[in-house]
Amino acid sequence: MSAEAHKEKQAIISEIKEKLEKAKAAVVIDYIGITVAEADAMRKKLRSANVDYTVYKNTLAKRALEGTEYEPLVQVLAGPSAFAISYDDATTPARMLNEAIKEYKKMAFKAGVIEGTFYDAEGVQTVATIPGREELIAKFMGSIQSPVSKLVRTFQAIADAKAEQPA
Repeated sequence: MSAEAHKEKQAIISEIKEKLEKAKAAVVIDYIGITVAEADAMRKKLRSANVDYTVYKNTLAKRALEGTEYEPLVQVLAGPSAFAISYDDATTPARMLNEAIKEYKKMAFKAGVIEGTFYDAEGVQTVATIPGREELIAKFMGSIQSPVSKLVRTFQAIADAKAEQPA
């Protein structure tokens, strides 16, 4: 191997390590069967959610994963593997890739590390069904808003009833 080729491989390994240091989650999928157009459309959607979708050579990815919390992913790196790395919401890559898998009827989860926990393909599939942070907050706010507004209406009804009574 030439010095130039070695330098290029080291640069890719460093790039992967840098991405993982900032990541909240990394999900690995088997992307077999997806067309270039489908991959581009999916990559664009993922990028809009601050998720990096990249295909790396397994040998380079394995070297980059060594010694990181993402090292358990090494066991699934055989055949075509693509990484979806999220920097904001830990469940976003699993959710968005799940949508793509349903839409294209191709690809499959291999595994993922989400907030430091390793999940096999089935585990990532389960994580994909968890609503995103924003949706969870909206649901929570809706659930606490309902009893409060009911209480306010009750107090208003009591106040109105008292006001109608002659003194």
